[in-house]
Amino acid sequence: MIRIAIDAMGGDFGPEPIIEGVTQALDEKQFLPILVGDREQILQHLPQYYLEQVEIVEASDVIEMSDAATVALKRKESSIYKAVELVREERADAVVSAGHSGATMALATLRMGRLPHISKPALATIMPSMSDRSNTLLLDVGAVTDCTAKNLYEFAIMGEVYAQKVFGLRVPSVGLLANGEEDSKGNTLTKEAFKLMESVPGFKGNVEGSDIFNGSVDVVVCDGYTGNIALKASEGVASTILSLMKTEIKKSIPAKIGALLMKKKVFTKLKKKIDYAEYGGAPLLGVNGCAIISHGKSNAKAIKNAIFQAITYNDSGVNSAIEALLIKNNA
Repeated sequence: MIRIAIDAMGGDFGPEPIIEGVTQALDEKQFLPILVGDREQILQHLPQYYLEQVEIVEASDVIEMSDAATVALKRKESSIYKAVELVREERADAVVSAGHSGATMALATLRMGRLPHISKPALATIMPSMSDRSNTLLLDVGAVTDCTAKNLYEFAIMGEVYAQKVFGLRVPSVGLLANGEEDSKGNTLTKEAFKLMESVPGFKGNVEGSDIFNGSVDVVVCDGYTGNIALKASEGVASTILSLMKTEIKKSIPAKIGALLMKKKVFTKLKKKIDYAEYGGAPLLGVNGCAIISHGKSNAKAIKNAIFQAITYNDSGVNSAIEALLIKNNA
């Protein structure tokens, strides 16, 4: 049975939505959750029915969102440190945390270690797309702000394998984010990375920001600085558009009627496409294990789906496939 270490104290709203997400996941799939955190608080929110279905590991410290990520290695009694250690010691197969993302990435990288042929890990996130077959995988979105061309090449390999194994795409298409589709476009970094990425099986060349959403490629690769800005900007645009729609609908009775008619067929599908809770979290690709990093504002549904993502990650053999493709390309 797969064992998942869960940082029960991470997140903006404390242990309640995290534990609720765990219980919802237990109702649908078989796995062993290892809840890491303050035992007393965990038991306050855990229904008695689930007591025999979980393990609890006591942790007396919590790394707050306001803390610097650099303190994570020193805070050995923190819930996220202990959760990552469970994976490192092979007492758990994956770690899920909605806590301090910087601390989680640092601990996963330094304590779990990297895959043998990976120089830097990448945080990958699922972006809404017009494609009928899958959404778009964007990486890196914050793990490595200053990248080398080699890093971007490795991100492309990891992204392609993840899309194969998790999205179920036979040959995913991969694009390199640049300021134009022409081979000559881009900065020094992307031009150098372009040459390396030509050996990636699904590489289609440069793509622009709009290609993240229009379905023209399955995987978009960029450095963590650019990716994080793209992610936050797209979240802001989506939120603004929804707010503007609500404001305009309230101004007109015909608009209200139209919105009511479209609620199930249009708005429900739209919300599902752009709601982070539908995806659960972002996998940190390239570490020796599985680490899923969820949004700090994650609700129970997001935690449940983050757990499902961890289960799928482990079952699909992503890490071994990444290593195999890197060895094949570099042979």
